Amino acid sequence: MGAHARFSPSAANRLIHCPPSLVLGETFEDEESPYAAEGSAGHALAEHLIKKYLKQRTKRPVSDYYSDDLVEAVEDYVSFVVGEIETARQEYASPLFSVEQRVDVSDYVPDCFGTADMVIVTDRMIHIIDLKLGKGVPVYAEDNPQLKIYGLGVLETASMLFDIETVRLTIYQPRLSNSSTWDITPEALIEWGDKILRPAGKLALQGEGELNAGGWCRFCKARFTCRKRAEENLKLAKMEFKAPALLSDDEISEVLKAADELSKWASDVYTYAQDQAIIHHKEWDGFKLVMGKSNRKYTSEEDVAAAATAAGYTDIYKKTLIGITEMERLMGKKEFARILGSLVYKPEGKITLVPVSDKREAIQLSTAEADFQKED
Repeated sequence: MGAHARFSPSAANRLIHCPPSLVLGETFEDEESPYAAEGSAGHALAEHLIKKYLKQRTKRPVSDYYSDDLVEAVEDYVSFVVGEIETARQEYASPLFSVEQRVDVSDYVPDCFGTADMVIVTDRMIHIIDLKLGKGVPVYAEDNPQLKIYGLGVLETASMLFDIETVRLTIYQPRLSNSSTWDITPEALIEWGDKILRPAGKLALQGEGELNAGGWCRFCKARFTCRKRAEENLKLAKMEFKAPALLSDDEISEVLKAADELSKWASDVYTYAQDQAIIHHKEWDGFKLVMGKSNRKYTSEEDVAAAATAAGYTDIYKKTLIGITEMERLMGKKEFARILGSLVYKPEGKITLVPVSDKREAIQLSTAEADFQKED
């Protein structure tokens, strides 16, 4: 078994909807974006902090990706996990805690394994908590294939020791203030594994089944050149271009449904073309490579500070407050509430038009109109 699963739980949503994308993607080189690298660094820090709280042996990780924003997001997640740990300790006898737990579901799909960020097992329940550090798209726990795979793997072991009644799945996405929890029975989870995961895994590993474009294309390695994805997105181009006010209601609805995915596809095509031009010297008709705009940078902040100070300039540093999560951690929740409770508020988010599949609750039109006028 290699370091990376061939049928990765994190790609399960795509592989279930588009099984051939596994073999198709294997013809491309592995890629790790800066976002993925930052996410790995954040998970390592979260693992360290939770193990430290559990008084387990650990060493604080070091990474160039650590920023105030990332650290605050991780600490927010850790605070949530700590709360779940203490709740389990209060409500159940001798709960088990596992951080970055390796999970294997090869009984359902050969070479399918992954790592669950946090697992809490009691005599009646399994709780799997997954940290998402992305800033782009909200991810939800309900019917989430990745978490259900983790649930199947943990259930296989835990059911040998306990009579599990509930498998609880939680996604915590601190940078989007998004958290969701969903419960499923062991019976329903096993049925999903047999009827959905197992046949999809068999097709995927053999490169069979139908290509199917959708939101899951975003992280597919073949997304740049996949003809099926291109065909789906180019359907929008067949619509006659009119001013928005001249489109019918049905036409506008069709554009709204496709616009987000079309934008992502166009961005992916551009990224691919630029990569081919820079690395492989590919020339595209009507395009050229130019040097982009850049901003000035210090060669060494230490040398700059020393030179400026020697010249008599002292007011060269900015001071900023530590973040709210870090402040709460410093004071403790009770003291934080007592001292700063009246000085902290959570502003409302910006009004946004989203598909009905979005899990957020719809707002009243009168409220939306009033808030929109405030923004103006």
